[in-house]
Amino acid sequence: MPFLDRVARWADERPEELAVVCGAEQLSWRALVARAAALAASGAPTGVLRQGNGTDFAVRWAAGVAGDRECAVLDPLWPAGPAGAVLRRVARRLPAAPAPARLRDGDPASSFLIGLTSGTTAVPKGFRRSRGSWRRSFEASVEHFGLGADDRVLAPGPLSASLNLYALSECLYAGAGFATLPRFDVAASHAEITGRGITRLVVVPAALRVLAERGLAAGVDAGGLTAIVCAGQKLDRRTEEAARRWAPRATLWEYYGAAELGFVAARRRGPGQPAAAPGTGVGAAFPGVELAVLDDDGRPVPEGTPGTVCVRSRLVCDGYLWGDDGRAFGELGGMATVRDRGFLRDGQLHVLGRSADMVVTGGHNVYPQEVEAAVAAVPGVADAVVTGVPDGARGQRVVAGVVPAHGRLSRRRLQDGVASALAPAKRPRHYVALDELPLTGSGKLSRGLFRDWVLDGDRRVRPLG
Repeated sequence: MPFLDRVARWADERPEELAVVCGAEQLSWRALVARAAALAASGAPTGVLRQGNGTDFAVRWAAGVAGDRECAVLDPLWPAGPAGAVLRRVARRLPAAPAPARLRDGDPASSFLIGLTSGTTAVPKGFRRSRGSWRRSFEASVEHFGLGADDRVLAPGPLSASLNLYALSECLYAGAGFATLPRFDVAASHAEITGRGITRLVVVPAALRVLAERGLAAGVDAGGLTAIVCAGQKLDRRTEEAARRWAPRATLWEYYGAAELGFVAARRRGPGQPAAAPGTGVGAAFPGVELAVLDDDGRPVPEGTPGTVCVRSRLVCDGYLWGDDGRAFGELGGMATVRDRGFLRDGQLHVLGRSADMVVTGGHNVYPQEVEAAVAAVPGVADAVVTGVPDGARGQRVVAGVVPAHGRLSRRRLQDGVASALAPAKRPRHYVALDELPLTGSGKLSRGLFRDWVLDGDRRVRPLG
């Protein structure tokens, strides 16, 4: 693994300093190395990590990738069906009783992680990632985001999610103290930030919004935060403005990437800088990443024209172990892609969403993120989510779910609000009211879940007059 030799270094240089903490549990660098080394040397099975947050997660993660071992990290909340299917596939690829291993890094070219896409009913896809790809990612992200050994990082989300698993591993590499929680909790997160000297917060936008807005309402001091790193979905203006007021000294980092691709694009807003303009922009190419938008034949499209977002970098995974249906990670024009649609403008990448999320209505291609940005910009809208549902006349019709910021929202106000921003074919044909966005277990927006709500007549979806 790309961080084990570094962990041994921190244990030698700073043995009693805090390495990992989760609620009341904590481990020093010395204790982390001792426990992980003992587990690795025991020969006990470590190829599957399926548990909730805790310091033992860090121990088992380090032991599970010791030497040339490989580890699959599963979401403990996955239903029995998908989880069982994944376990059977993993069992065919990993030794039942691995030989004892030393707590050291293995061959950079060897695979250390069986990564898994999130799943609910379908079997999640499995992909392999090399040690060298994450070592190069650490080198780039530590420098780009300015992470140092003096930082104290809080990632309060599930460690099984790629955002948080990477944050833990990056801290182990950089020597920064890492804090998490047994489960996401706003009050506990605030207590960690104020009581443990947290300098950096790693969260998805939905979690950042609730932390910032409730922190402002409760007078929680986030003045010690010097950086906020956000990913998983587009950061909206309301969340960014709340974070600015709550943590005025923090540099705000937003990045776009994928578990299979690694980092793709990022942008930085320093303290005092205004919030980014609403829209689909996610920043410039990440250091060391060549970025292009290609047509279906693998040729570059003109600037501003939508196409498939592709990258050439040394951060991408080694390919799928199972579940490759040709609709996600693959190659186009000699570059890697997960089939996201987007365009380039003035060196900035704009992401329109996965091709699988695209709505085809009346012969027009409509990208949900573009419509969501326009709907969310209407005064009185706190959040928006867009999907397509079957329509006998158009093939699909565009449906928007809105979470009101305050008071009531009318269909007419929404229609008037998006008229100047969207072509007629892209405008939602139907609006519904929501109390909250449909999110996955790791806090990411789920358009598929919203579509299910609409089609099933779920009580969380209310008509909007």
